[in-house]
Amino acid sequence: MKFSLRKLAGVIALTSLSTSVLAESDIIGLITKTNTNPFFVKMKEGAQKKASELGVELRTFAGRYDGDNESQVQAIENLIASGAKGILITPSDPAGIVPSIQKARDAGLLVIALDTPLSPANAADMTFATDNFKAGEMIGQWAKARMGEKAKDARIALLDLSTSQITVDVARDQGFLKGFGIDIKNAGRIGDETDPRIVGNDVTQGSEEGGRRAMENLLQKDPSINLVYTINEPAAAGAYEALKSFGLEKDVTIVSVDGGCPGVRNVRDHVIGATSMQFPLEMASQGVTSIVEFAKTGTRPSASDGLDFFDTGVQLVTDNPTQSVQSINSNTGLAMCWG
Repeated sequence: MKFSLRKLAGVIALTSLSTSVLAESDIIGLITKTNTNPFFVKMKEGAQKKASELGVELRTFAGRYDGDNESQVQAIENLIASGAKGILITPSDPAGIVPSIQKARDAGLLVIALDTPLSPANAADMTFATDNFKAGEMIGQWAKARMGEKAKDARIALLDLSTSQITVDVARDQGFLKGFGIDIKNAGRIGDETDPRIVGNDVTQGSEEGGRRAMENLLQKDPSINLVYTINEPAAAGAYEALKSFGLEKDVTIVSVDGGCPGVRNVRDHVIGATSMQFPLEMASQGVTSIVEFAKTGTRPSASDGLDFFDTGVQLVTDNPTQSVQSINSNTGLAMCWG
């Protein structure tokens, strides 16, 4: 009995020590728009891997749907109450979440926006994101180089996200137009260009069904469309299906942004001509590292040179390379993609 009691005492002591260590472990929060989108699944994977590597506790939260600001507000309240050191967030409502973000910063938390900047962007301590303007510019440059002399007579359809002028939506659209050589009137606004090569803009909500519907609408306006820009690869897949239903899929080039595995496979299968790949795992991984450094030393992350955010990289993927834009092929892209 004495041996058993001593053994029990040892177990209790070990359990108490483990609890003490866990209690002292820094907490970092990751709040995504949803927990089903492959982009955010990969983001969570990157954050968890880095958190485990650095010995911190990652607590994850997500909206019930894209646009669910209320759930994100509740997640921030939870993290403040738990004494978290910092928050990584992909905001569903970049403006609506700002008061809660300010409350977290006032409580001493470091807040890093991932992928989507807050509105205003400086409401967060830093944004870790793709250079979305550059992502658009690269596919615009590629499309212009591929069309060659025919670029001056292009008939362009622009399949955007929504009518809300969201920063990511605007940056990709305007970057594409600049890359293609079209004068953009206001780089912060979609749809004010006057170049006659633009057939029109329509919105997709970033979905395959939305892409199909928007493509059909613009084809009714002008069936001679030969170049399609899309906000993301699901919209590109929908646009392709619409073109195919009209027998036009071989006459039109589609370009896009994302770098998800289904999109890269569509590059391989000649559905998408080129796409700009972004790196959600890298965004989250570097975000966790920055919060840990802040917790240890008080050092805050700084923006990349010439930018007002931390650039996590972008890479053009195409099986039809041009000399004007550095790229990788779809086989290489499939080894790097997400989703």
